[in-house]
Amino acid sequence: MPKWNVRQRPGRMLGLLLLVILSFLVLRSWLLQDPDMRLRTTYKGFAEAVDLYFDHLMARVVPLQYKHGGPIIAVQVENEYGSYNKDPAYMPYVKKALEDRGIVELLLTSDNKDGLSKGIVDGALATINLQSQNELQFLTTFLLSVQGVQPRMVMECWTGWFDSWGGPHSILDSSVAQLPTLCGVDSTPVLENAENPLGPVAYPRSLIDEDLGASRVCAHGPRAAGDPAQILETVSAIVDSGSSINLYMFHGGTNFGFISGAVHLQDYKSDVTSYDYDAVLTEAGDYTAKYTGLREFFGSISGAPLPAPPDLLPKTAYEPVMPALYLSLWDALPYLEEPVTSEKPLNMENLPINGGNGQSFGYTLYETTITSSGILSACVRDRGQVFVNTVSIGFLDYKRKKIVVPLVQQGFTVLRILVENCGRVNYGTNIDDQRKGLIGNIYLNDSPLKKFKIYSLDMKKSFFQRFHADKWNPLPDVPVFPAFFLGPLLVSVSPCDTFVKLEGWEKGVVFINGQNLGRYWNIGPQETLYLPGAWLDQGLNQVIVFEEKMAGPVVQFTETPYLGRHQYMN
Repeated sequence: MPKWNVRQRPGRMLGLLLLVILSFLVLRSWLLQDPDMRLRTTYKGFAEAVDLYFDHLMARVVPLQYKHGGPIIAVQVENEYGSYNKDPAYMPYVKKALEDRGIVELLLTSDNKDGLSKGIVDGALATINLQSQNELQFLTTFLLSVQGVQPRMVMECWTGWFDSWGGPHSILDSSVAQLPTLCGVDSTPVLENAENPLGPVAYPRSLIDEDLGASRVCAHGPRAAGDPAQILETVSAIVDSGSSINLYMFHGGTNFGFISGAVHLQDYKSDVTSYDYDAVLTEAGDYTAKYTGLREFFGSISGAPLPAPPDLLPKTAYEPVMPALYLSLWDALPYLEEPVTSEKPLNMENLPINGGNGQSFGYTLYETTITSSGILSACVRDRGQVFVNTVSIGFLDYKRKKIVVPLVQQGFTVLRILVENCGRVNYGTNIDDQRKGLIGNIYLNDSPLKKFKIYSLDMKKSFFQRFHADKWNPLPDVPVFPAFFLGPLLVSVSPCDTFVKLEGWEKGVVFINGQNLGRYWNIGPQETLYLPGAWLDQGLNQVIVFEEKMAGPVVQFTETPYLGRHQYMN
């Protein structure tokens, strides 16, 4: 293992670490058109895509390296590959691919405790990911044993965790006694294995399969940042050990549009739109107790006064928007692009659209005809609402793979399945199983159905441009779902950040001036969507809500985010 030196120049103490993550946001879903695709391996189809991507990306990156006067001081080869580890030739291949294209700065790997022993590659500095100082000694001891005396770095010091639909809002905490102060309400201890009305709990990867003891749930309230004591203790221990540190996340932000991912360890769980993460800064960039504590800590060891923090962006609560116009999905179909006709169902990635690239995100609608009732069974990824003509009869998903189709009218009846891609997994061993839509045949009474019309509902800006003003209808007393709802938002002064609240609505997507803000779902935990002021225009703005089942009377706006019931993690 080579020795690494941290180089410093006057006035150039800080640099940029380039993290190369090969995810579905970079290497697009068209890779899955290949039925034999093996992601994150040296499989020919994947390696060719990586090479092509690197050819374009590294041509831009190489001139920005520190050696050439730029800010990039290090490049991370891959991210937590040790937890995947399907191909021993893969990491050396990626490392060489970077070097062959002119990367000369420090190369790194990054793994948690479960993958550290399998994620290292010769010639790259191994770094670690953790959440608790309890893991620090074990991990640093292991690094010393495999790479000798080298600079130590915690590449990801987890400041919180992400949330999944149907679970609680995860908060990093260290003290039961402080919970009422944080939440403003009483807190109730809840054992991890007890029956919990909140549903599944999202735990950090470092805690999975370990004995967590008691977890705690806090009742509804505004975003209460986790107690800074635990993260301060961890950061202090890392610094005292002589390690460098990177906070993940310092600012989490938002999974705008359809880009929120999913996790599939025991069960598939899709991520919420917010990536607030209980990070150092909130989703909207506001300061937290963690920020104040960490600022004081780093200020105490910096040797120089810190500059004043920037002012926060103002927030406002706009007047509620009352939808005035409406278009049911069934009435919208004639205005969409011509459907794909196919003898068998096609998953969205294999649809012959978008120049052969298929569909990446959104919904896909499958239509065929049936002549009898019976048991309908299908492999749906990820969630499919089933309709007989225009009447919803239920849902199919990972757990519900069969549904009863009631008696149909004499002759032909239209069977429709509206399938949502709820998010692709990008961690763990299930990443090769991320094709979305109907996977394989769909059966009625064990007989495969044939002759499908397939509509791509990617809901990009061009999708809504087909809905001209004369296509919309006045809002009826009893709307037919799924449907699009349109209303005006008036911004009379300079636009400010706000939070959209869909009280009374069930599940769908919000669009602002044609831009996809993100998903909402009344199962929680998230109940508000962050809307940056930069998305708004002074004057009239267009608000469109695509709702699957039940519409509320208005779309509300608030100055305060609400991310749901809190799950405090030890």
